[in-house]
Amino acid sequence: MTALPHIFRGLRFRLMVSYVLFFTVLLVGVGMLFRATLRLYMDGDVQDALEEEWGAAKGYLHIENQRPIWVADPTDPEEAYILERLRHVYLSTDANGYVLEHSPTYDSIGIDPPEEVARILRLPKPEIHIRRDKNGVGYMIKAGAVPDDKGHPYFFAIGRSLEANERTVHAFTRTYFLLLPAMIVVAGLLGWALARRAIEPLNSVAQAAQTITGSNLSLRIPPRGADDELDHLIDSFNRMTERLGQSFEQIRQFSTDVSHELRTPLTAIRGQLEVALFTAATPDQYRDAMVNALEDVEKLSSIVRALLLLSQAESGQLVLQKTALDLGDVAADVVDQFQILAEEKGILLTAVLDPGTAANADRTQIERLFSNLLSNAVKYTPQGGHVWVRVGPDEKPGWTRVVVEDTGVGIPAENLPHIFDRFYRVRNAETNRMQGLGLGLSFVAWIVSAHGGTIDVESKPGEGSRFSVHLPAGSAGVPSVAPEPVVVST
Repeated sequence: MTALPHIFRGLRFRLMVSYVLFFTVLLVGVGMLFRATLRLYMDGDVQDALEEEWGAAKGYLHIENQRPIWVADPTDPEEAYILERLRHVYLSTDANGYVLEHSPTYDSIGIDPPEEVARILRLPKPEIHIRRDKNGVGYMIKAGAVPDDKGHPYFFAIGRSLEANERTVHAFTRTYFLLLPAMIVVAGLLGWALARRAIEPLNSVAQAAQTITGSNLSLRIPPRGADDELDHLIDSFNRMTERLGQSFEQIRQFSTDVSHELRTPLTAIRGQLEVALFTAATPDQYRDAMVNALEDVEKLSSIVRALLLLSQAESGQLVLQKTALDLGDVAADVVDQFQILAEEKGILLTAVLDPGTAANADRTQIERLFSNLLSNAVKYTPQGGHVWVRVGPDEKPGWTRVVVEDTGVGIPAENLPHIFDRFYRVRNAETNRMQGLGLGLSFVAWIVSAHGGTIDVESKPGEGSRFSVHLPAGSAGVPSVAPEPVVVST
């Protein structure tokens, strides 16, 4: 009982019903068109025959002394047959409608009244019309004026029966519409089969969607090779599962990274507090334990704040406030902030800035980009090293380039593909330890992508690294002739 309603609601049933309705309307329309065409051609044949009989009747009929006389050879059987045929449906009256002669068949149709006779006699040429007898049989009548030997007009009409035509049309109509239900049934079966074939790829998509879970997002539906709408649907579905797979992998990796990063400081805090609880005997020992715990709490807070900001950025909640910026001015401000840190480490910090290097960007995020890149450069450059910041036009027209280069410890080649991943940190070759949270370059990658740019990295262990950021150039503030670069060294 539940299967039938399900079938009626299915797409296959609705396609079949639509096909049957269309086919039914088409068959009915074609049948009515054929019926009208058949009647038109048959009535045309009758009219042609009537025209020939009208011409023949005018040759045989003469009106003398107000009496119709048919002039023919009575001994010729052919002429006798012709006269009999012409006078089968026949009427002749004078101009006042007085009947001179008529056939019994015309009497069954109805004698034309005087006013009708007068109307037809006033016409410039004979008139053809259809009339019916008492039994409903149709006759095609041609009526007009015929002059007598003195030129006076007389009413004359002949006709032919349409009974054979109507019988043929009726037989065609009855046969066609009796066969119509059978044709509709055949159309329904054909529509059911075609609908099944049409929605088979949709069923494949539905079955694949039902089997997809978070653990088998690699499932793909093979295309049919028809390059039609269904193939486009399959391609869109496969692309969707691919994006979902990437999203699930990112979520899984994010959860793993977060749990690992938060577990270390939490374990340290717990250990310090337990040691203080069981072994501390003086206020100074308690104070030292609390200070160490607070340092780890601050580290936890930094991780949470960074994760929250990165999550807002990647989810689209962090909206960029783009304005026309001079990247050289922004870089100069950030370089000033790192002067003290660079001097403390004995690092030479040089900025080569082309004035008027404009970009349509968010100042806060661009400052964060410079700050993260410079922070890493200064952190991983030993004493006596050199850090450069270069801002200027790119080799590609319509783009600007920001380069942060250092003579630091460098990045091994196997680590380069992963440095923009969250929580990924390169082990310091000199200290054999990993530093930082591993989120700074993730922010840099997002900022560059959000501004429609690209970033490249070149690095060799022991020689240093160079980060090249390419951003679309802005129009505001760009001089017609570029001045000499400004060099700032600390």
